[in-house]
Amino acid sequence: MIDKELIVSLLTKTIEMRYLFILFFLLNSCLLYAQNEMLLPDEIKNKFKFIEIKAHFGAFLKSNGNLKANGLLDNGYGSVNFKIGWQPTHPTSWASRYNYPAYGFGFYSGFLSDARVFGNPNAVFGFIRFPLSPPESRNTFSIEPALGLTYKLNPYNSETNPLNDAIGARMAVYFNLNFGFTYKWTREVDLLYGFDFTHLSNGSTYKPNSGLNLYGFNVGLRYNYNVNQIKQNIDIYSNAMLPARFKRPYSSPMNTTKYKFLSVYLAGGLGQTDEMIGSSTLMGVFSGIIDLEYKFNEMHGINMGIDMMYDNRLRDLVASQRWMPALHTGYTFSFYKFDIKIQLGTYLGKQNGKGDFFMRPALRYHLTDKVFAQVGLKTLDGGKADYIEYGFGFRPFSW
Repeated sequence: MIDKELIVSLLTKTIEMRYLFILFFLLNSCLLYAQNEMLLPDEIKNKFKFIEIKAHFGAFLKSNGNLKANGLLDNGYGSVNFKIGWQPTHPTSWASRYNYPAYGFGFYSGFLSDARVFGNPNAVFGFIRFPLSPPESRNTFSIEPALGLTYKLNPYNSETNPLNDAIGARMAVYFNLNFGFTYKWTREVDLLYGFDFTHLSNGSTYKPNSGLNLYGFNVGLRYNYNVNQIKQNIDIYSNAMLPARFKRPYSSPMNTTKYKFLSVYLAGGLGQTDEMIGSSTLMGVFSGIIDLEYKFNEMHGINMGIDMMYDNRLRDLVASQRWMPALHTGYTFSFYKFDIKIQLGTYLGKQNGKGDFFMRPALRYHLTDKVFAQVGLKTLDGGKADYIEYGFGFRPFSW
């Protein structure tokens, strides 16, 4: 059950968000007036943006440990987030082939049951919203992933915070996946509702790190506006109005060119063992990957390859035994210059206590046609975090 203290805290955060709205409107108005030009109405091009605010309520996915034993996961959670976004409209851009997804950045403020144990987490993040409903629908459905950085957490401390066996650092990765509905209420305003999953974790860079997994529902409002309306208002008596929201057409045909390429990826990271809990000691890890990737079209692809991983945390083993070869296969979803990759692999030799299988969810950004940067999470024993990889790669061959 959600207690009264949670509701009070959530209302307080909502009031604080009101000032973000006011500040945003003041800054936006000043910038638009400063850039005002004498243009004829037919020369003014639409430029759509939006702001939104949502409240989230829900519960924890419970796990074993001190938090569960002491009932700290029983009272649920609440949060508020504020977003600013852009709506692309160009009929030949990459967005036209993905149902014109909107994107932007946001701020999250959460209340997680007991601030003395969890802290008062805030987060900054980027998001992209992929609409899945037909353009003419008044009530639309979309999938919206968000990725960012959480701060102001209260980490585990053997003396001052021994109950928090889920978070070992003040900062963590923020990941949210929202399955949301939008009801076009008025010319400018949308009603928002949906359900979402949130994960907070530092990828075992610092332990303990079972992470926090939250799920629940959300409600909110979105205000759609046309940035160039101020230019239309040169004659304030004309009452001429630009459209406030983008009238989404059907998607353009997908680029169905098929191609293959070989990629090489080198990455490193830092992590701790259970014996290092409470210390500042970090040990190095390494991943080297050679992949053969096949793209069915510009959106979907598969890959398979070999891994060579080195874990310096295995201090009980000689250096040569810390190397672990593996094989993997995976799926890639691509948009703009980004790839979202999901890989599943298994070790060829000794697992060194890491389990039979591992996964690697990752986000790749293509700096050029040949060079890319990537950040990913390598797991152990199925889905438990092992370490976060940061690295670069290149494509020496493609055909």
